Amino acid sequence: MSYDAVVLVSFGGPERPEDVMPFLQNVTRGRGVPPERLAEVAEHYQHFGGVSPINEQNRELLAAVRADFAAHGLDLPVYWGNRNWDPMLADTVTQMRDDGVTRALAFVTSAYGGYSSCRQYQEDIAAARAAVGPDAPVIEKLRQFWDHPGFVDPHIDAVRAALSQLDAAKRDTTRLVFTAHSIPTSMAANAGPHGGRYEAQLRETARLVAAAAAPDLAYDLVWQSRSGPPQMPWLEPDINDHLASLAQGGTTGVVVSPIGFVSDHLEVVWDLDTEALETAKQLGLDFVRAATPGTDPRFVTMVRELVTERTDPDGAQLRRRLGELPMWDTCPTVCCVPTRRP
Repeated sequence: MSYDAVVLVSFGGPERPEDVMPFLQNVTRGRGVPPERLAEVAEHYQHFGGVSPINEQNRELLAAVRADFAAHGLDLPVYWGNRNWDPMLADTVTQMRDDGVTRALAFVTSAYGGYSSCRQYQEDIAAARAAVGPDAPVIEKLRQFWDHPGFVDPHIDAVRAALSQLDAAKRDTTRLVFTAHSIPTSMAANAGPHGGRYEAQLRETARLVAAAAAPDLAYDLVWQSRSGPPQMPWLEPDINDHLASLAQGGTTGVVVSPIGFVSDHLEVVWDLDTEALETAKQLGLDFVRAATPGTDPRFVTMVRELVTERTDPDGAQLRRRLGELPMWDTCPTVCCVPTRRP
């Protein structure tokens, strides 16, 4: 199959204080999130001047991917469009059409299966194409990459580096805590064609990172950044509740690794670096947060490899896997369709 472009598709974030509430309304439209919760989250953004780090991080990733493509002779332009804020995906698809693009691949900045982490991006791409009209380029999403070495290895090294900052004499009472965005339990149950894919992939990533970075330490997978109506069950435990349980059980220090994220955007720098850090201080826990891949060269190389799998007839030889779970070239049409959306 021939492709003539790649588009980076991400969540988006505000870059001015006056953008914060409109952005949050875009994110939560139709989900029944209480106004007071929106106001609370808006304050998180205002804590950082009303600017989310995610757009600048995407600009850096975009530049790194373009440079990597050029260095390796991959002659494909790379565009960028967001789900919830400028540059909006429909505008990007319009530009792609005007530039003569007819068929493109989409790299989505989410490693896992699930409705909001995968299927919704498929819907966003379809909606953007529909808005552009019949001349919109065909856009195919690249596969999930939760167990790709280009994603896993940077997390491994980040955990090792974080552990080196803790007191080695307290190693026996140190624990690894992996985090990802919580989702409604009903959505988790419906993730993937057979259900449970989001949790299963995250547990596999956690296992891979822990086994390589610190096989002598116990670890947990917990959840963060819950939103939505309070009566709806979400994946638990929350990171802050879990830290309290660990402290009560004799843990003296934690390395928190946000394996659910590819970069240090707001849900990392607020929910972990601010709120969870404050919880750890109150509990007397030593706390170090491990880095995310960001523009790690291995992660950038992974983007090119995922593209090459689809553009090079011999690309299948590049497929590498660390875990036991299946990887898909494309998402099945039945994948990650929830019975009830929040």
